[in-house]
Amino acid sequence: MAVLKLQNHYHNNDNNTPFSLCTIPTPLSIFFFFFKLFKQEYFFIIIIITIIRIEASLYLTSSPFSFLFPLTNTNTIFTMDQTSFLASQLCCCFIILFHLTHSRADLPGTWELLVADAGIASMHTAVTRFNTVVLLDRTNIGPSRKLLPKGHCRFDKNDAVLKLDCYAHSVLLDLHTNQIRPLKILTDTWCSSGQFLPNGTLLQTGGDLDGFKKIRKIDPCDINGSCDWVELNDVELTEGRWYASNQILPDGSVIIVGGRGSNTVEFYPKRINGAVSFPFLLEAEDTQMDNLYPYVHLLPNGHLFVFANTKAVMYDYTKNIVLTVYPQLDGGPRNYPSAGSSVMLPLQGDYSNAEIVICGGAQYGAFLERSTDTPAHGSCGRISATQTDPVWVTEDMPYGRIMGDMVMLPNGDVLIINGAMSGSQGFDMASNPCLNPVLYRPNEPLGLRFMVLNPGTVPRMYHSTANLLPDGRVLLAGSNPHVFYTFDAEFPTELRIEAFSPEYLGPDKANIRPEILEVPETVLFGATFNVIVSVELPVVEIVEVNLASAPFATHSFSQGQRLVKLAVTSAVPDGGVGRYRIGCTAPPNGMVAPPGYYMVFAVNQGVPSVARWVHVS
Repeated sequence: MAVLKLQNHYHNNDNNTPFSLCTIPTPLSIFFFFFKLFKQEYFFIIIIITIIRIEASLYLTSSPFSFLFPLTNTNTIFTMDQTSFLASQLCCCFIILFHLTHSRADLPGTWELLVADAGIASMHTAVTRFNTVVLLDRTNIGPSRKLLPKGHCRFDKNDAVLKLDCYAHSVLLDLHTNQIRPLKILTDTWCSSGQFLPNGTLLQTGGDLDGFKKIRKIDPCDINGSCDWVELNDVELTEGRWYASNQILPDGSVIIVGGRGSNTVEFYPKRINGAVSFPFLLEAEDTQMDNLYPYVHLLPNGHLFVFANTKAVMYDYTKNIVLTVYPQLDGGPRNYPSAGSSVMLPLQGDYSNAEIVICGGAQYGAFLERSTDTPAHGSCGRISATQTDPVWVTEDMPYGRIMGDMVMLPNGDVLIINGAMSGSQGFDMASNPCLNPVLYRPNEPLGLRFMVLNPGTVPRMYHSTANLLPDGRVLLAGSNPHVFYTFDAEFPTELRIEAFSPEYLGPDKANIRPEILEVPETVLFGATFNVIVSVELPVVEIVEVNLASAPFATHSFSQGQRLVKLAVTSAVPDGGVGRYRIGCTAPPNGMVAPPGYYMVFAVNQGVPSVARWVHVS
């Protein structure tokens, strides 16, 4: 425990024995214990001042309670030792106050409010190639705070809350102006899944009630367009999908994995055999489920890494066989309703190796017992999924975290953000929001990979999302741990949209931040092409060119998230001051980068450019 290195001794007036509350254990160490536990600065300012006043009372009046009353003897004269003691205690107070007021600003990253009231709480979020964002809630939630255009109300005789519903449950956000336009969704999308198709259309599947077997699409547009949701009436899912996961495949089709009561997979476009049994999902189920929203990653060998609860397999979906059973990941359940989050680290080099990271989760039983104060676990597991005899390597995050979102940044680091430190997923099932994002740096040595970042002020609990934006920021939306919109609760329904800027967007990095001047709009697998960039300071390292997918984020997992680092040549001057040409080779096939639109970032010394959208096929 800390020892305060100021004037930290004085004498008990009765026996002249050195005595202090600032020796071990000190008030400062007690303070930091509770500060770490609760992180409520102003509450502890009061506590520290009270401790110091008690110390002063003990020393100056021999009574620990005299601090409650002002000194009435105006003739009181303090000795030199007493004056020195009081000065030291004031210094202690000022040091603590300085720490509290400066600690937040000293941590990397900045926050900004983009939209004060989006009208809906986004349960599902996806960024489009038009630099707009589709935000989607559920329909059977009653009134939102955003009206549909006049004459566009939704009528559902089976809706228990609003049979005539004139409120929007999906909106389109423009990233340039922060304007919001309502979208109309017809059937219930509660806890559904999604994925972008190769042509940029957002495919959206499943949900609850009348949305259980539904397939929906939206062809994205800019804020001035007229794009809206379309419900497919000529085709539906073979099985109802609630809490399923989607993944685009090398041929551009989409596999839909699992869901509540659905231990099967199926495909879009639909295949002749319909739903295919996938017994692994049943084997991973426990008494509180924990196999929902499975983590599905397309490996560069064309097979799927599928993780549910504590188990994982390599799955050949073309033959419907399990190729590899991975070791079990210790630390408790990791999927809904106990979800942490998962990413596949950047694919690079010869693209033969794929590493999966899974972090956080709830303790088993927290969901069954509806315990909101059971601490989340903070362990992370990392495994080389394509290597022979792979094993999990574990390490601990700075915080236990449930419902965190893992966002792959353009430079290959991973941002872990949102969530809580206690409880589980579900309505009113968590507490103790985790306001500090954490940066996971995969290339650092084990034990040095985590960096705590600047905390936000808005709790993002159940039903919140995080998405990478083309300018390198991360969009934060949603949080509604209630059955309906509720604004008078400890963790109210959250309609604000924020952006978090990692440290690489700081003004001190502006002179090494590249700008993409030229890049092809379309590249073919295996093709070579040039990217022209400008950088203020001379380039001294390899400038990376990285492809980032636009995933479908929901329930702490970004479905289809992927970062591919292209093979590049050294940047060479290209006919102007600060202008450089980089030779690039596109991914070799759809197993490395499934066909579709990607954000292309130039990354110089870990600092990304604003992305340009490129179609890869």
